[in-house]
Amino acid sequence: MIDVAVDARVTRRMSLGMRAYLHELLTRLPSAAPDLCVERVGGGENFGWAEQIGLPRAIALSGARMVHYPTMFAPLRRSRPYLLTIHDLIHLRYPRLFGRATALHYRLVGVPLARGAARLVMGDDRTIRDCEAYLGIPPERCRVVPLGYDPALLDDLPPPPALERPFLFYAGNHKPHKNLATLYAAWAAIAPGHAIDLRVTGPPDARIAQRYSRVHGQLIFTGHLAPADLRRHYRAALAYVHPALVEGFGIPMLEAAVVGTPVIASTGAIPGIVEPFAATFDAPDVRGLTGLLDDLVRDPAPFAARAAEGRLPLRAYTWDRFAAGTAAAYREVLECS
Repeated sequence: MIDVAVDARVTRRMSLGMRAYLHELLTRLPSAAPDLCVERVGGGENFGWAEQIGLPRAIALSGARMVHYPTMFAPLRRSRPYLLTIHDLIHLRYPRLFGRATALHYRLVGVPLARGAARLVMGDDRTIRDCEAYLGIPPERCRVVPLGYDPALLDDLPPPPALERPFLFYAGNHKPHKNLATLYAAWAAIAPGHAIDLRVTGPPDARIAQRYSRVHGQLIFTGHLAPADLRRHYRAALAYVHPALVEGFGIPMLEAAVVGTPVIASTGAIPGIVEPFAATFDAPDVRGLTGLLDDLVRDPAPFAARAAEGRLPLRAYTWDRFAAGTAAAYREVLECS
């Protein structure tokens, strides 16, 4: 008998973080929860026949006792108890950053989907507060399962080529809620005597590079980084900086912290498990972030010492632990069904 049917679709609307979440879950569940029989179901994109007809049919044919929907995109017809992953509620907290179609989807599909779930899982405690505030869902129906990192992150790597200057690093997309303008402005405002680059993943942006500059430093867009290159950037950076308005979890902050790189992040973005070992600022506060960056380049030792305190405790948060925590939420739903 199938215990759990997991909506295994990878669609264009899924962020890299969502894709990593689903991939790691499906890869690690067999070893993390050998007592559970899990089947992958679904195919195709969001909105349309595959989602509204094909997915419910596949779930019914599986005979699964419960379903896991790992995103807010799900069929309107849902006949079995289900667990829903809430990655974040950015669209409800900051509706001005998104279009009318997104608002309509959340009102007609997303909110009812969340309210009908037997349990909700999320990566951080702050999302529980958002579920209560924006969805009216009580905390007792929510379960926090922190995301993880791949232990390959700790593998030995050849040292990177010698760099002309130390650098700050950000990894992620450039969507409005990432608040990158604050990072650019704060980097440009670091005391002019300091030589410091800013490296940002993603394609070159000539407009941004022209607007934000330093006499002793460059804004460098790295393009897409292969896993080994991403690890080298984490390790070589003077600090990893994450200015987003909000994050559901924020995998790069955990990855940077696990290798001992100082993390500087906004209070709305940083994972609760990383926060004790990081420096934080209010997302819109350019001056606050500039002050932290000035302190960092003037004397990196206190930032490095704080980061070092977190290396060992944070290494417990692997993807295997995440899969085991998700399986525990499955068992809870199955026991109640």
